[in-house]
Amino acid sequence: MELSKYIDTVLNYPQDGIAFKDITPLLRNKDAFRFALDEFERHFAGDGIQYVAGIEARGFLFASALADRLKCGLIPIRKSGKLPGDVITQGYDLEYGTAELEIRKDSLTDNARVLIIDDVLATGGTAICAANLLEHVGANIAGFAFLVSLDFLGGEQKLPDYRTVTLIRYE
Repeated sequence: MELSKYIDTVLNYPQDGIAFKDITPLLRNKDAFRFALDEFERHFAGDGIQYVAGIEARGFLFASALADRLKCGLIPIRKSGKLPGDVITQGYDLEYGTAELEIRKDSLTDNARVLIIDDVLATGGTAICAANLLEHVGANIAGFAFLVSLDFLGGEQKLPDYRTVTLIRYE
C-alpha cells in the first residue's frame, strides 16, 4: 500500500515557511492505519520490546496500538507540565523553535528494551530528546519507528547509533 497518498501537506502551518505533513487522512482510513501498524509490528515483533514510548501527541496514536500488538507496556513522553509525579524534563530544538519533553522517573524497569515511536521525524531534536530521557531512567533503546521522515532536514543522520524504521520518506 502506498501510504504517502494518505498524507496531506498543509502550507504555512504552524507558521510561515513550514510545509506541515498532516497524517489525519491516514488515521481516518482504517486500511491505511492498519497497514502502517502491520508494518511497524512486522519490523519489531520478536525483538523483545518491553515498552513502546510514544511522543506527544500524534506518537501516542501509534504507540498505544503498537504496544497492544507487541503485548508490552506503554510510556507517554509528554510536553512539559503535563505529567504528575516525579519527572525529568529536557529541552530541545525544533525546526521552527524550541520545546521541552518530560518523562516520569518511574516509567520503566532498569535496562528495559524500549521502542520509541512518533509520527514525523524532522530535524531529530524531538527523537534525541526522547532517547536521552529514556536512557536517563535506565532504558535500553531498541530503536525508533516513524510514520514519516522529512529526509531533507537530516533528522535520521542524528540517530546513527539506533535502529530506525520509517514508512514514508520525503526527500
